[in-house]
Amino acid sequence: MGEIQGATSVGRRVVVTGLAGAGKSTFARALSAKTGLPVIILDLHFWKPGWTEPTEDEWRDKQRGLLASDDWIADGNYHATLDLRLERADTVVFLDTPWWICAWRALVRGVRRRPVDFELPKGCDETRWRRLRDEWCLPWRIWRARRSDRERELRILSAHGGHVAVCMLRSKRAVRGFLDT
Repeated sequence: MGEIQGATSVGRRVVVTGLAGAGKSTFARALSAKTGLPVIILDLHFWKPGWTEPTEDEWRDKQRGLLASDDWIADGNYHATLDLRLERADTVVFLDTPWWICAWRALVRGVRRRPVDFELPKGCDETRWRRLRDEWCLPWRIWRARRSDRERELRILSAHGGHVAVCMLRSKRAVRGFLDT
């Protein structure tokens, strides 16, 4: 795996990953604004109406279609299908944000996020209570999986991402530096 700690040139097929609350969507939108690459927000495509999860085969097929083009930024954490994204990617940006920052962001996001700021999957409604419940459960899940999720992702990158430039960004400063180059 070709690991790069700082800024580098970005390819045409970019995977943005990291813990929940790491800033993946914000980073993907900023990178899209700089590069003109379209963003694929995996969460929008994962959920079926009524917040129903697809089968693994359905999800893999859906992603194959989403990733068929030559230009994209794929934003999301789906470890079971990371291999699909890595097959086509030329760059991975791993937001290695400290777990406590991710947990804090998730907590705050439950309160601050307005429906107009956040696109929901088709057929999925979100009440304020659902948003608070989902976002406020995340800090506990982030804390519990802080090491295992990171290690699992790094193992998948090692196994399937040998051809991919991997950019590990560990701070806001590193993210700004990456986006500024």
